[in-house]
Amino acid sequence: MLEAYSVTDIGRKRQLNQDYVFASVKPLGNIPNLFIVADGMGGHNAGDYASKCTTDTVVEEIRNSYEKDPEVLIEEAIHTANKKIRETAASDENLYGMGTTLVVATVVKKRLRVANVGDSRLYLITKEEGIRQITRDHSLVEEMIRLCGLSREDARRHPDKNIITRAIGAKDEVEPDFFTEELNKGDIVLMCSDGLTNMLEDKEIEEIVLDEETAELSDKAQKLIDGANANGGKDNIAVLLVRVI
Repeated sequence: MLEAYSVTDIGRKRQLNQDYVFASVKPLGNIPNLFIVADGMGGHNAGDYASKCTTDTVVEEIRNSYEKDPEVLIEEAIHTANKKIRETAASDENLYGMGTTLVVATVVKKRLRVANVGDSRLYLITKEEGIRQITRDHSLVEEMIRLCGLSREDARRHPDKNIITRAIGAKDEVEPDFFTEELNKGDIVLMCSDGLTNMLEDKEIEEIVLDEETAELSDKAQKLIDGANANGGKDNIAVLLVRVI
């Protein structure tokens, strides 16, 4: 069984909340549960439209699809959402250039299936192994780490750290990455936007999530948001926690 809690926060610097989350521990179509985090981008209301529209489209596509393979199902839904964002942006000048990151996850028989586009992240946090990032950022600094040897510490402070190399709506075709992990009782999955990870170190996130004095997922999520805001709250913050029970 799973329990989940999701929340977004506008942060301390932004005028608009462009993060969007969805969480269901109940079945949707042919999958037993579904979790989504999207971080929109674009001027005016374009970013919040992109994240909400993408999330809603993925949810509806999964709910109405006859496909039974989780990876195929999620990939088809992502492609449909990308097409919709592209077509909508082309037909409305106020939405031109909009896009969004996307992380989608489902747990099937204790196997976590994950798809991501952009730099929003999914972590697996366990008492035995601590925190581990499962997704790989589609970002300029991640490419610099991989190709040029940029350190993780320098990447956090790099002036181009917010430039992403893949997004829903950026191109006619989108290529999500997929990951699979085995889960055990007590394991916690964290999905989040960069409004959290740019403000808190992974070790700080781990300490908050594994703190036994804060048992409820809602309290853990609020502490993560409070921590990000205490460190500046420079962006919207999305937090989605899932625990195997």
